[in-house]
Amino acid sequence: MINREKSLTLLKGHIQAENLIKHCLATEAIMRKVAQRLGKEVELCGLTGLLHDIDLEITRDDQSKHALVGADLLEKEGFPQEALQAIRAHNGERLGIERQTEFEHALAASETITGLIVATALVQPEKKIANVKIKSVTKRMKEKRFAENVNRDIIKECELFGIPVEDFVALSITAMQGIADDLGL
Repeated sequence: MINREKSLTLLKGHIQAENLIKHCLATEAIMRKVAQRLGKEVELCGLTGLLHDIDLEITRDDQSKHALVGADLLEKEGFPQEALQAIRAHNGERLGIERQTEFEHALAASETITGLIVATALVQPEKKIANVKIKSVTKRMKEKRFAENVNRDIIKECELFGIPVEDFVALSITAMQGIADDLGL
């Protein structure tokens, strides 16, 4: 399997949009924390989070191929099948793939919560993730019009891999705070 340095080079070779790279970095950080909490393979989970949207600029005009193209790219790099399936399943709603494993649910929930946390940070006066509180994010989860493109049901899939929503919010905020400089927040 490829290492983080090669993974980052690969990501930046396919993704130019700075905000999308930041999203991938945030997803990686959260997936690493989830893996630590669940006793899973941290490096594999982290790199899967980092690379889950590697094809988004290629498939932007045809979302029915998003994650399939990415999984094919990563298969050529020797990525494990369970990671490839998690990548495919994170776009399961569009692809007709039902998420089944903890890994698949973890990737979908982790990549989805990044948007809610960033939006919560950006509505605060300082616009810093350091000031984001668990209560703020959980409150915003209930506000359907706030960050309305963020699917709350996917975030709640955290319960399917054994982490209650409030704990998952806390873990995700902590993970993103740990890379605040990389995120520009």
